Amino acid sequence: MITINFINSKGIQKSVNAVEGETLMECAKKNDIHEIEADCGGGCSCATCHVYVEKEWIDKIKEPSEMEEDMLDFALNVKDNSRLSCQIKLESDLDGLTVRTPETQF
Repeated sequence: MITINFINSKGIQKSVNAVEGETLMECAKKNDIHEIEADCGGGCSCATCHVYVEKEWIDKIKEPSEMEEDMLDFALNVKDNSRLSCQIKLESDLDGLTVRTPETQF
């Protein structure tokens, strides 16, 4: 199991267990992380699973694809550490990953 830490827009942290190989978005939906909408179900065709990856983790995650970067153009309040959670595959080296969720996805 992998532990993932979600911090919501109010600063409340929820630590959950994830299965290696699933996406961060799948983990969020399975664990009722309400600020992750994921309207497209993980198809990288919307930006409603937008998260902010904590700075100490950003270099441990695979670079975003061009398609993900294009979709982030539709997200609100994009920052240097913005990612789509549907594009982050969880592996054992991401145990302890911490992300923040925006107040709104649209």
